[in-house]
Amino acid sequence: MDIHNIVTPVNRVINFVGGSVKLCWSSTFGRNRSAMFSRKQKIVDSEVLRYCAPLIPLRTGTLTRSGTIGTVIGSGNVQYATPYARFQYYQTAQSRSYDSRRGAKWFERMKTAHKADIQRAAERG
Repeated sequence: MDIHNIVTPVNRVINFVGGSVKLCWSSTFGRNRSAMFSRKQKIVDSEVLRYCAPLIPLRTGTLTRSGTIGTVIGSGNVQYATPYARFQYYQTAQSRSYDSRRGAKWFERMKTAHKADIQRAAERG
């Protein structure tokens, strides 16, 4: 999904006292950069889902699966689409007595723990 198209400026001539300069863009610059950013965004979205999964409150697994189903990989928008996702994210305890890693604000906690890992994965990809 290529939603971030890079548009290069039209070739331009800049005149000044004593000469001029012509600025020419490669015809493939915009297309190549858009493809690169799209590829990296897909990696970031996938890594966010992967690192969030062990932190999401789990009873039946529906909330975790809703993230996979509700997210268009490459869009930059990870969405957990269940009626109770908002409540689970904001209104529950930070951890559970039966599984201390799972609990509220899983994205914020995942970001704190794995931000560098996600950046490295995007740089490699």
